[in-house]
Amino acid sequence: CATFVGTVTYMSPERIRNENYSYAADIWSLGLTILECATGKFPYNVNEGPANLMLQILDDPSPAPPEDAYTPEFCSFIKDCLWKDADARPTCEQLLSHPFIKRYEQTGVDLAAYVRGVVNPTERLKQIAEMLAVHYYLLFNGSEGPWNHMKTFYREESSFSFSGNVYVGQSAIFDTLSNIRKKLKGDRPREKIVHVVEKLHCRANGETEIAIRVSGSFITGNQFLIFGEGLQAEGMPSLDEINIDIPSKRVGQFREQFTVLPGTSMGCYYIAKQDLYIVQS
Repeated sequence: CATFVGTVTYMSPERIRNENYSYAADIWSLGLTILECATGKFPYNVNEGPANLMLQILDDPSPAPPEDAYTPEFCSFIKDCLWKDADARPTCEQLLSHPFIKRYEQTGVDLAAYVRGVVNPTERLKQIAEMLAVHYYLLFNGSEGPWNHMKTFYREESSFSFSGNVYVGQSAIFDTLSNIRKKLKGDRPREKIVHVVEKLHCRANGETEIAIRVSGSFITGNQFLIFGEGLQAEGMPSLDEINIDIPSKRVGQFREQFTVLPGTSMGCYYIAKQDLYIVQS
C-alpha cells in the first residue's frame, strides 16, 4: 500500500476518491479479478475511457454474478469482496474461512503439488524475493497507518538479529523494528533516511525454505527505491527516471538476510529468520 501501482481497471472506490487505503483495496481487486475469470468478461464498461470507468465504480451498484448461474457460496464470496465501504470487506484470513473456500477442503486434490507442476521454480523464487523486498521496505519507509501490518510478516517462532542481539517472537521483532525505523526517520519527515535496494539474491534451501539476501544504501529522502540489474518493481521509478546519484547521497549501507518459509495457506509466506547489518558512512 501507500503507492500508486496497477491500473484504474481494478482500483477500489476509496483509491479513486484519493482517500487513505490499505489491504482492503486488494480485496476489491481480488473480487473483480475472480468475477472476471468466472464470467469471461470484465464487469464494467471500459469502452468510454478511464474517467467514465471511475464514475461507474463510484456510482453504480457493485457488480455481482448471476445467481441462477453460480453457486450461492460463490455469489456470497464476490459480494463480500466488492463492498463499496472498505471497512465492510473481510480480511484475507476471513476470506480463507469463507464457505466458498471451505467447501473444497475435503476434495482430496493436492493443490500444492499442482502448482509445483505448472510453475517455473526459479521464476517463482525471484517473484517471492522481489515481492518480499517491495512490501517489506515499502512498509518500513512508508506512513504510520499501514506500519502495524509489518507484524504479519512474522510468527512467534521467528527471530531477528541486529547489533549482537537476537529478538524472538512477533511482538519483540516488531518493537525492535519500530525503534530502528524511528531512528532512521528522525524528527524531520522531509529529511528521513530511506532504503535504496541495489542488490537482491535468492536461493532455495530444500523443498520449502527460501534464503533472500538484500543489500543497498541509506539516503536522505521520502521514498523507498529499488534499483539494480534485473530489478524493477511495478509502479516504482527507475534510476534513469529520477536521475539520482546514489553514492553522493549515501549516508550508510545495509545488508539484510531473510529466511522465508511457507505459511499455513498456499501462496503465503512468513519470515522465520532475519539478520540486519548497518554500516554508517
